[in-house]
Amino acid sequence: MILVLSVALAGVIGAPARFMLDGWLQRRARTTVPVGTLAVNVSGAFVLGLVLGLLDAGYVSTRVATIVGTGILGAFTTFSTFSFESVRLVEEAAWRPLATYLLTMILGGLVAAGLGLWIASFV
Repeated sequence: MILVLSVALAGVIGAPARFMLDGWLQRRARTTVPVGTLAVNVSGAFVLGLVLGLLDAGYVSTRVATIVGTGILGAFTTFSTFSFESVRLVEEAAWRPLATYLLTMILGGLVAAGLGLWIASFV
């Protein structure tokens, strides 16, 4: 039960962080590409890769990885918003921004997660 409460409390960090970063970036963007969600998800993939790499190396416990990965990052990252924004771009026939968004999100997320794992391997 303590782990469940810890994950819930960690979500209190991730959700407002996502809200603030996403909004701040999107307000400054001069593009139809949803850069706020893109930055949130790619940076979340990086941090998750880093945390899981540190878990594999024995530097953090499963408990810490669960709290950070599920609590903070689960509340910070957002697949549902990514999906919704992609559908909106389809509805607007914004094909170039859609292609940029999809490719950058998927490839950026994979590269970021791999980079986090790679960096953790040097610790």
